[in-house]
Amino acid sequence: MPAKPKRKLKTYQTSLGFYDQAIAAPSMKAALEAWGASSNLFHQGAAKETDDSDIVAATMARPGVVLRRPVGSDGPFTESAALPTDLAEGEARPRSKSKTKTRLKSRPGSTKRPARTVRTASPEIDDQAARKAAAAFAKEEKRREAERRKEEAARTKARARRDKAVAIAEAALDRARREHDARAEQIDAERAALDERAEAEQSRWDKQRKTLEHALRRARA
Repeated sequence: MPAKPKRKLKTYQTSLGFYDQAIAAPSMKAALEAWGASSNLFHQGAAKETDDSDIVAATMARPGVVLRRPVGSDGPFTESAALPTDLAEGEARPRSKSKTKTRLKSRPGSTKRPARTVRTASPEIDDQAARKAAAAFAKEEKRREAERRKEEAARTKARARRDKAVAIAEAALDRARREHDARAEQIDAERAALDERAEAEQSRWDKQRKTLEHALRRARA
């Protein structure tokens, strides 16, 4: 049976938290799974397919790997991206919007920031590159699945150890409770026997005391 042809990869982009994220994947569903999204970002308008040549080139070089860049920036996508610069500066020294506007107005010759240049669409990827990218994505997907299975196996093993420890502790508690109940029952039985002996002794003594007291009274008469 001939091998099933691999699906052509597309580049998808979204913004999550402090980062723009992009990935080369065969479908929107695969992209959402790689991003770890809990909802359909595409239906919400928060994700899209992109044909930006730089982004496509970066993701096709690392298919199946989530690439990031600081949100709102136009820098390159990489596997490890720093926090947005304005966020870091804002955390170090908060600036007032009114002061910023005043400085801009007072600066001579200041002009508006030019609009971001729109990149042209990337050229079509040839069949060999597409097959290579698809194979790389499949490999990365298998790696992620193997990692998920490894983590699940570790969680299962930890649960088994915890359940075993709980079972041992419960068995020890039940065993100690049964031993205590048996000893308490034995003590109760011994106490009942002692009480019976004490009552018998008291009865014997009462009879003996009465007889001796009677004899003493007769001797004194």
